[in-house]
Amino acid sequence: MKQISTSFLIMAVLLFSSFTLKDGIDEVLGALRAGNAAELARHFDDTVELTMPDKSDSYSKAQAQLIVKDFFSHNGVKGFELKHKGTSPGGNFAIGTLQTSAGNFRTNIFMRTKNGKDMVKEIRFQSID
Repeated sequence: MKQISTSFLIMAVLLFSSFTLKDGIDEVLGALRAGNAAELARHFDDTVELTMPDKSDSYSKAQAQLIVKDFFSHNGVKGFELKHKGTSPGGNFAIGTLQTSAGNFRTNIFMRTKNGKDMVKEIRFQSID
């Protein structure tokens, strides 16, 4: 009987903890909504592919944070509207619209799982006319 109640307790803890844990992609989306480059960069991989309206390249984590911070400050982030999110082999992705005072940007985020943690591998910001 003791073994059954212990098993039940473990299953209950696992079940309830799964509802309170946020996925890495959800934290990234929250950082985008807030226009918070520092919080977003916490989820960057060692190198990040950035596609901006005026440039595209692979950057170190620190460089990518500065570029995104500059982009957010020049465009005044108002929010982020999620259009689709899902999983792909090796990671997660999300597609949405970054709403800014300078216009809207179609935003694609690609993450990969590295050492059991979701890391941002690529972000694309494309101006929507």
